[in-house]
Amino acid sequence: MFLIECGLVLVAVLFAFAAPTTGSRFFQAVERPFARLSRRRRVVAVGVTALAVHAMALPILHIPSPGFHDEFSYLLMGDTFAHGRLTNPTHPMWVHFETFHVNWKPTYCAKYYPAQGVILAIGQVLFGNPFSGVWLSAGLMCAAICWMLQAWVAPIWALLGGMLAIPLLGTFSYWAHHYWGGAAAAIGGSLVLGALPRIKRRRWVRDAAIMGLGVAILMNSRPYESLFLCAPVGVALMLWILAKTSPPLGQKFKTVILPLGIVLMIGAGATMYYYWRTTGTPLRPPYVANMQAYDPIPLFPWQPVRPIPHYNHALMQSFYLGDAFEHYQSARLHPFGTVLVRTANLWTFFLGPLLTLPLCIAVFTLPGGMSLRDISHNTLFLLLLCLSGFTGFMLPVYFIPHYAAPFTAAVYALVVRAMQRVRRWHWRQRKTGLFIVRTVPMIAVVLLFLRLAASPLHLRIVSPIWSATGALGPQLLDRARIASELNGRGGRHLIIVRYAPDHNRNWEWVYNEADIDHASIVWARDMGPSRNQELIDYFKDRQLWVVNADEKPPRPIRCAF
Repeated sequence: MFLIECGLVLVAVLFAFAAPTTGSRFFQAVERPFARLSRRRRVVAVGVTALAVHAMALPILHIPSPGFHDEFSYLLMGDTFAHGRLTNPTHPMWVHFETFHVNWKPTYCAKYYPAQGVILAIGQVLFGNPFSGVWLSAGLMCAAICWMLQAWVAPIWALLGGMLAIPLLGTFSYWAHHYWGGAAAAIGGSLVLGALPRIKRRRWVRDAAIMGLGVAILMNSRPYESLFLCAPVGVALMLWILAKTSPPLGQKFKTVILPLGIVLMIGAGATMYYYWRTTGTPLRPPYVANMQAYDPIPLFPWQPVRPIPHYNHALMQSFYLGDAFEHYQSARLHPFGTVLVRTANLWTFFLGPLLTLPLCIAVFTLPGGMSLRDISHNTLFLLLLCLSGFTGFMLPVYFIPHYAAPFTAAVYALVVRAMQRVRRWHWRQRKTGLFIVRTVPMIAVVLLFLRLAASPLHLRIVSPIWSATGALGPQLLDRARIASELNGRGGRHLIIVRYAPDHNRNWEWVYNEADIDHASIVWARDMGPSRNQELIDYFKDRQLWVVNADEKPPRPIRCAF
């Protein structure tokens, strides 16, 4: 898919220079209703379109099974919230269920921040499936991007940016088709950035409250990365408040400072209450508690390794002292290589060849001798904001593209502003720039249909795992198949999972629901005959199964008590 995208972009460039009037009537016919829709500022239309496109793709893509450690942890959180609890009591047999990214002391909960768990819980409560929450969040993300862009560019360009996000982010990206998030932080970042110009322009209480809501979402999804967005926004807002040319301070206090402060205080209070319920203290997130219990690797490569904790299972020890330590060593010993790899991941996911095209053409068309003073204040602010985020992404030991989700709307704003400039560009008195801008959404739609056709036509998608329109990531299909088979039998089951010595530590099977005792299937680690027996005695009313996860294919074997 990546090579197809490159080929389509190359063809578009060739036509732009050789025959820029190709398809002009077709493009004009499409643009007229699009322009009418944009004048109505239909943010809802973007969200509904995103939901509809994603829903039409599901019969082909199917609802995904979780695969990564993080996904199971988020699903545990969503299941906990869906049952009306913030956390769960520690199970008496917890050592048999111990697994990655899950806390057991002082309470049984996921280690992550709660925004994505809320999304999954909404899907589980409203539709009976946590993936429905992912589907809803992807649609809201596209609508939020459009809403943000309406504050920074003309309505028609805002609508275009929101619509571009549908095929590129809201349908096939792992944000929209897996469980570990991205959309929540993108929504939060869009609300913050969309509220900033509105506050300056009209000083409505609603806009200040929306900014506060966005900050609360960010702090409960990607708190570290969000600091690199909220800090520049906070500085810009403070400079506007203190400026002598802005409205009186009393008016700004009533319409901006007070409502923003109230929402932030409510958000901070709710967050600290969640920390208190899960870890026993309002200032200790479950994330920190999990790192202290299991992970000796620090957040940043210049920090020393912490004392190695006690592990009850060799597999967990080999993960934290093997895979995690290798990440740490790589970040320490190869900082420039780390920066290059992360930059490539960011480019592949957020831009790719398609959105890089208008950015490159916009830079190419800049006049000679241009300085920063010649760049508009809005564009310069967005550039500095993205530079701030980029700096933050390069510092920690770990990085995955959804860590950068708070900056999604800023990236799309820069792309749309570049397209605005390119549209006016002529080459040898020909409307080359107009053709390029017109082909960007057309290529996005073509990529959407190609990706939809891949499964029915049995086309193999060879693409980087973090490509927004390419591979969707691995899933533990064998685990899901066994769970489906046993649920079909009825009754309640206990599955003891065994691994081969060379088991891939990234594919963990032992994850459980929030209410373990009442779950239809309980997954447990093999801890040897004597330790297994205490678990079997506890669950004596269940059917006992043993499965070797590394068998080809894995199959459950019925055992007698």
